[in-house]
Amino acid sequence: MNTVEQFYCPMYCEGDKTYDQPGNCPVCGMHLVSSANQNQTKTGINPSVEHKSSHKAFQVKMILGKYYCPMHCEGDKTYDQPGNCPVCGMHLVSEEKGASAKHMIQPTQAVHQHRHTAAAMHHPLQTGKYYCPMYCEGDKTYDQPGNCPVCGMHLVTCEPATSMHHQMQKESMGHQHQHIAATSQGNAYSDKYYCPMHCEGDKTYDHSGDCPVCGMHLLKEESMTSSGLIYSCPMHPDIKQDHPGTCPTCGMQLVAGKKAPVSEEEKAYRRMAAKFWIALAFSVPVMVISMSGSIPALHLHQLASEKVWNWISFLLTTPVVFYAGREFFKRGWSSVRRKSPNMWTLISIGVGAAYLFSIAGLLFPGIFPAQFRDQNGDVHLYFEASSFILTLVLLGQMLELRAHSKTSSAIRSLLNLVPPVARIIHNGAEEEIPLENVQVGDLLKVRPGEKIPVDGAITEGTAIIDESMITGEPIPAEKSVKDKVTGGTINGKTAFEMRAEKVGRDTLLAHIVDMVNEASLTRAPIQRLADVAAKYFVQIVISISVLTFIAWTLWGPEPALVYAFVNAVAVLIIACPCALGLATPMSIMVGTGRGAQSGVLVKDARAMEEMSKVDTLLVDKTGTLTEGKPSLQKYLSFGELSNDAILQLAASIDADSEHPLAEAIVRGAKTNNIKLLKLDKFESVTGQGVQAHYKHKKIGLGNHRLMMNFGAAITDAQKEEVDKLQASGHTVMYLIIDQQVEGIVSVSDRIKETSAKAIRSLQKMGIKVHMLTGDNEATARAVAQELHLDGYKADCLPDDKYNKIKELQGQGHIVAMAGDGINDAPALAQANIGIAMGTGTDIAMQSAEITLVKGDLNGIVRARDLSNKVMKNIKQNLFFAFVYNALGIPVAAGILFPFFGILLSPILAATAMSFSSVSVISNALRVRRK
Repeated sequence: MNTVEQFYCPMYCEGDKTYDQPGNCPVCGMHLVSSANQNQTKTGINPSVEHKSSHKAFQVKMILGKYYCPMHCEGDKTYDQPGNCPVCGMHLVSEEKGASAKHMIQPTQAVHQHRHTAAAMHHPLQTGKYYCPMYCEGDKTYDQPGNCPVCGMHLVTCEPATSMHHQMQKESMGHQHQHIAATSQGNAYSDKYYCPMHCEGDKTYDHSGDCPVCGMHLLKEESMTSSGLIYSCPMHPDIKQDHPGTCPTCGMQLVAGKKAPVSEEEKAYRRMAAKFWIALAFSVPVMVISMSGSIPALHLHQLASEKVWNWISFLLTTPVVFYAGREFFKRGWSSVRRKSPNMWTLISIGVGAAYLFSIAGLLFPGIFPAQFRDQNGDVHLYFEASSFILTLVLLGQMLELRAHSKTSSAIRSLLNLVPPVARIIHNGAEEEIPLENVQVGDLLKVRPGEKIPVDGAITEGTAIIDESMITGEPIPAEKSVKDKVTGGTINGKTAFEMRAEKVGRDTLLAHIVDMVNEASLTRAPIQRLADVAAKYFVQIVISISVLTFIAWTLWGPEPALVYAFVNAVAVLIIACPCALGLATPMSIMVGTGRGAQSGVLVKDARAMEEMSKVDTLLVDKTGTLTEGKPSLQKYLSFGELSNDAILQLAASIDADSEHPLAEAIVRGAKTNNIKLLKLDKFESVTGQGVQAHYKHKKIGLGNHRLMMNFGAAITDAQKEEVDKLQASGHTVMYLIIDQQVEGIVSVSDRIKETSAKAIRSLQKMGIKVHMLTGDNEATARAVAQELHLDGYKADCLPDDKYNKIKELQGQGHIVAMAGDGINDAPALAQANIGIAMGTGTDIAMQSAEITLVKGDLNGIVRARDLSNKVMKNIKQNLFFAFVYNALGIPVAAGILFPFFGILLSPILAATAMSFSSVSVISNALRVRRK
């Protein structure tokens, strides 16, 4: 009998709940696991072992009727009642369900868990240590219990029973932290939405709508997913279809182009705009009716009685409340149900109170105290306040959505860089195909003026490429055969052929979009201040509103109750926690997008903040200060061998090495038409050089450390020659046969033209620049003197760079490290800010917080400048938000009335509140123009 395939969350966020469709858990965002393969086991893995490892990874304390957080935010803490975790907000899981055998023994899951547990064994955690369950600082541990200094979550103990769970959970989190999907050919990635206030961290949703916590409209993550193609006729634009062909009118070939789908922000803006105009149309007559007594030429009371006009106001206000403002009340009710009061709680209470008060006054005026009634016995109604407050809130939301759309325009502009189609060469013929159909290895033709479709290398022809949209550098780059080209850049006046090497989500452009979105979903440490304030903000405002009502009732002038009611509502309406919540994420979102356009890719918000505090920069020499393209300069024999024989042996031993210096020597040998020899037992010696065997002799090529290990030495005359080359900035390598130095080979790497100017700029910003290099003392000194560096360290091994950073950090310095090689990865990871050159290795970029697409130090100058501007913008936003609420709430409560007779009506309060959030967003948008 066939059974329907079911899917469940591996974190059991909602207990035993299953889903009919694959996707992501709506609570924690993890990929749902299929239960269809539960009888399958992974080849070569004992099921009992798998079960044991999975059981150990998810081991929980069995207490009947207890609930725990699946993220273990507070360690082993349990709760007596179901609900949400007070730290991360995730749904609490029943321990009985969480440990139920129904899921714990599923072999498919056991295989998955076993794989992560095995990985964890390579990185065992130390007992007696504490770590952050959100891994804000990677594998960093603490000696004392407490809270994470980054996210504030409770530190968890690294006990042996939980260590493998800790590692597996980290692995799992690492996998789920992929918010942007750039299409790999043939695969489709569903749209994701997130809250701009990040109420639930980096949680995403599969559908558009409002955040269940704060009620703000969810934003769509921009992705590299193809939006499809539409084919149209150049002569008859109205002729369109979704497949290639010819125009039925003129017979011309239809031209492919991207559809222009309306963004989610644009759709939400249009919906909000429609509601605003409807609300305005109904609210203006209500306002006119309420002000008729103050307008001399308007004598509405002569046309009908006041009671009739009150009923008309009621009829006009009701559509505004129940149609245009319905969404706000839903958000307010949702906040009450979730016990997370927010701005919509305040608006719902304020507008709801005014509306219900007015209805009661209209229908049952006799139930109100005499203070509320006029000489005719009628109660003053507030229909105009109810309708106009909602209209102003709609206006604010409409403008906010328009501003949100602008914040993601940087990402959309990047997405628009790639052409919709590529021209593939197959059997000598050219054919246009959709971009998503391009595969690695395809031969492509790029014509003059066209955008390059994917990343690859030129196979035929030359080109001058405009890479400014990726690197931020205005000068076009000259490219020839074997040079790399990047998708989205623009070809010059010549045609060329290229081989596709990276497509879809693997391209540099997709990587940029990934990083921009990842950064926009993270929270900067400075945001903790706003988060703490916002957490208690609404409760404080409601308390102030109640106290305002009591104070005006006891000590206010007559009619005291009317004053009390109006001012209490004004306090509720004017308060704006959204301005606090938006202050940081909006600036980060705009800043990361701006950085991407100038070739500075920031991985997360913490890096954006930390970069502004850096006081020391450590840089590698090769590829960072220099071009990273060394060339052979000199080869010299010290013995009986000829100079060419020295180069032949050096190039032969380096033929199996991937080091840039080795490539330069091999390239130099080929240029001099020297034939390479076949050597045996090749071995790379870290930090020293390479060695091999030839005709039963041991041959080495490397630095003085390798020479010493061989037991060889050089004469004073030979050392003088070496010193002269090193003083000129050459890297000198010794060719050793057995225990005899037979000669030397020197290579030099030209210093980048941009390095000197960039270093001066960084030093003016208060950053001390030090060079750490594996090169010898003389060469390092020559480079340091030429560039006027603040310091240098030569003969560095990877551990030396790592230890130097720890030493500086121990002295209280905020250290940034810039590098591009595999040997730089440990140092990049240890530094406060790791900066990878985009021209370097993947592992260096993965270890770094900032990646420079261009790969020169000017990018660091731009990164520092961007960080300073973003942090200044954030502080301005926070200052404005705090000052606005600190001044606005007392004024709304009536603090100025005893001195100046000034009161703030609920309508003016709504106006101020609506524009406070818009002001914060508008200020954040200024980062784009700086």
